[in-house]
Amino acid sequence: MNKVELLSPVGDFECLKAAVQNGADSVYFGANSFNARASATNFGLEDMQNAIKYAKLRNVKTHLTLNTLIKDSEFNSAIEVAKYAYECGIDAIIVQDLGLAKFLIKNFPNLHVHASTQMTVHNLDGVLECEKLGFKRVVLARELSLEEIQYICSNSNIEIETFIHGALCISYSGQCLFSSMVGGRSRKSRKMCSALSTSL
Repeated sequence: MNKVELLSPVGDFECLKAAVQNGADSVYFGANSFNARASATNFGLEDMQNAIKYAKLRNVKTHLTLNTLIKDSEFNSAIEVAKYAYECGIDAIIVQDLGLAKFLIKNFPNLHVHASTQMTVHNLDGVLECEKLGFKRVVLARELSLEEIQYICSNSNIEIETFIHGALCISYSGQCLFSSMVGGRSRKSRKMCSALSTSL
């Protein structure tokens, strides 16, 4: 039987405590930069350290979202954020940018790197490519049916995560241009969503 993990977004420390105290197995949150929820409260570096400590004491895993595309001029800064989170004991980093992902996989031993839903991985070929690149988990595009998700899980050896509630984007997962045009908001200001993770 597949292991099921309940993963919850947390925008600040109060949300973190609520998620942990109500049974979340893992939580994910963004730093003040390089995440797709720029308008959310997010966590400063000191807040991140405290969040990781709080969760670890209660056997809850923590995931950091560094899930925007990284410009060349931003690369070193993104690495510094990842390095700090790694040294604080983060369990995983959720990434969209392939260059950043490959660097983290190569240079940060034992750090789990997850392919963000922003990568729009929507079929088995995409999942197998992520597996080959060294990702630990793929967060699937939210348009997939239960049958498609089951097919991917049955034919891959990588952890699979899928959203179960709160997919508020218009158009396709990770490609939020249309919702930006309709609502006048950047794709970086999307609402938080809860997620359910399954791994084989």
